[in-house]
Amino acid sequence: MAQYNSNILVCGGTGCRASQSELILQNLKEAVERHKLQDIVQVIRTGCFGFCEKGPIVKMVPDNTFYVQVKPTDAEDIVREHLVKGRKVERLLYVNPETNEQVPDSKHLNFYKKQLRIALRNCGFINPENIDEYIARDGYVALGKALTEMTPESVIKEIMDSGLRGRGGGGFPTGLKWQITRKVKALQKYVVCNADEGDPGAFMDRSILEGDPHSIVEAMAINGYCTGATKGLVYIRAEYPLAVERLKIAIRQAKEYGLLGENIFGTDFSFDIEIRYGAGAFVCGEETALIHSMEGLRGEATVKPPFPSEQGYKGCPTNVNNVETYANVPVILLKGAEWFSSIGTEKSKGTKVFALAGKVNNVGLIEVPMGTTLREVIFGIGGGIKDGKKFKAVQTGGPSGGCLTEKHLDLPIDYDNLLAAGSMMGSGGMIVMDEDDCMVAMAKFYLDFTVEESCGKCAPCRIGNKRLHEMLQKITSGNGTIEDLERLRNLAGVIKDTALCGLGQTSPNPVLSTMDNFYDEYLAHVVDKHCPHCNGRKKELQIDPELCKGCTKCARMCPVGAISELTQYFINPEKCKGCTLCARMCPVNAITGDKKVPHVIDPQTCIRCGSCIERCKFGAIYVH
Repeated sequence: MAQYNSNILVCGGTGCRASQSELILQNLKEAVERHKLQDIVQVIRTGCFGFCEKGPIVKMVPDNTFYVQVKPTDAEDIVREHLVKGRKVERLLYVNPETNEQVPDSKHLNFYKKQLRIALRNCGFINPENIDEYIARDGYVALGKALTEMTPESVIKEIMDSGLRGRGGGGFPTGLKWQITRKVKALQKYVVCNADEGDPGAFMDRSILEGDPHSIVEAMAINGYCTGATKGLVYIRAEYPLAVERLKIAIRQAKEYGLLGENIFGTDFSFDIEIRYGAGAFVCGEETALIHSMEGLRGEATVKPPFPSEQGYKGCPTNVNNVETYANVPVILLKGAEWFSSIGTEKSKGTKVFALAGKVNNVGLIEVPMGTTLREVIFGIGGGIKDGKKFKAVQTGGPSGGCLTEKHLDLPIDYDNLLAAGSMMGSGGMIVMDEDDCMVAMAKFYLDFTVEESCGKCAPCRIGNKRLHEMLQKITSGNGTIEDLERLRNLAGVIKDTALCGLGQTSPNPVLSTMDNFYDEYLAHVVDKHCPHCNGRKKELQIDPELCKGCTKCARMCPVGAISELTQYFINPEKCKGCTLCARMCPVNAITGDKKVPHVIDPQTCIRCGSCIERCKFGAIYVH
């Protein structure tokens, strides 16, 4: 194996790839060859570094120089200046906004200083498509230790003693779930990895699978050994192609190395993993709905008991854990339960990965010890609020979580504290809002999502959330009354108490938490008939009729109903070529016409969805 003096690490996560990191990688390789450095310098594609706000990122090893917002055209400068001439490319260094000083390496970035990366330990450090790099960082050592030195019972005890709880949102003790599954007698058992990450703005699990897929493969095998399962299934959204690709590579490589398959490590334990694809339904993050989807059925939740640990996939005992939960398992076995339990709080051990997003300067993926305060996360790691605006609220736990305010900033983050404050841990979404955000509109936005994503099986969720949404629409349109506010709160409470699964039970949280913390804004909408944040920012806004495409999005999103939808879509016969594309794309068949003949839109059938305007190549469709 070649011995390299330097390594160039290039972020290969989804976000950076969208900003041409693959082209940066290629250009760096070409520049290295051009300067005849290929024998001593290696260019490596890694997983997500986490500092997504400043991507694409290039890191130089061993000196840890951290280049941000790199462009493909910067590749030559990096190689020539940094590697050949031995001086940093200063224009690509991160600049601390508080001191206006350049920060030469990641260790001195506030974004990383307070992080403790356990689940993310390999993301941004190794090539996720190379099993040798994972093994070089103690990969599969935990699996070998479990199979050759420990009994299933002793492994389960280690996980229980560590205090690891499910990172998917429920927070159920992981070791206890494994123990329950092990005790059930059955000829066939299954281990499932829940990779159906559907929270708006969340990308924790996806990034782990993209940056460190072998850790999940290893942990699932350990789970199989403990529970008595021989088959593992990863349920992942088909809309995560990069995560799927790297997971496939990891499974194939593990099989080639004898780390999956028959008689692993020369023992009598055999285990294999397959992938099952989801179609992007949020409710399938709930384990019973997930199992139904894997079986080819509708993704609907069912009443528990029986729990999947007793009767799950194909009626067999099934242990379901999410990606982040699995990512912690190998480390616990290597470093010990005592080490892991020393991190965090009394009832919430270890670390938690969050997707920090919204009106915060440093958007990205972070991992902090349980017990870290919201203030440390938002202002210490996140760098405060964008554009010097005032912090207003933070939504934790995704669309099912609550909105916490300034009075909660010193709240230590753990499962129990967040629940007590009217929010929840969830899978780890954390969206920050500033003084300009209307909290009534925010509650409506999240309810839009849950109404859309409800499976519709139970009446409280199917009907109740629809009625909640209608009330919020009435209030934000300026037509609400004081009585509506009372009805809103009462109905939200009924839904929480009676819905079948976690989606319905938590869906009213954004409404209830904003009513508790921002009741004055609700009153402004129903008493004063205006939004204090939407009105007054500008006295009057205009829509350019030439630029407007009539997609209706602004009308649908306006919290006070100030924008009325345009009345009708038309096709200009002089511009229409009769290509039939608009007719084929229309979801309600409102467009008719023969090929190469100008088409016509039926105003009675048209739902003004905007699909025809978006796809017309000739600019023939307009709104009047």
